[in-house]
Amino acid sequence: MKRKNAQTIGEILRDFFDNNDELRKKILEIRVKRAWGEVLGPMIQQYTRSIYIKNDVLYVSLTSSVLRNELSLSRDKLIKSLNDYAGSTVIHTIIIR
Repeated sequence: MKRKNAQTIGEILRDFFDNNDELRKKILEIRVKRAWGEVLGPMIQQYTRSIYIKNDVLYVSLTSSVLRNELSLSRDKLIKSLNDYAGSTVIHTIIIR
């Protein structure tokens, strides 16, 4: 016997996250943090000391001043790449320290 209101687990989870904006935002922030290592690669990941998001701003602390300067020059491209990886506009600026 088939139920009339049957949904897949994927649909149920999607509905749950669409209805919980806070939880959805946190998941997108985690995707952006993960994207830092995926988009920029393991070489840059090893120079990354800390990374966090606050008020739609990504704060990144690096151990290499040369790398810090290089990434600062390509800030707009980084923002676009990280947001594309997350699938939504999560960050608006990056502060590299």
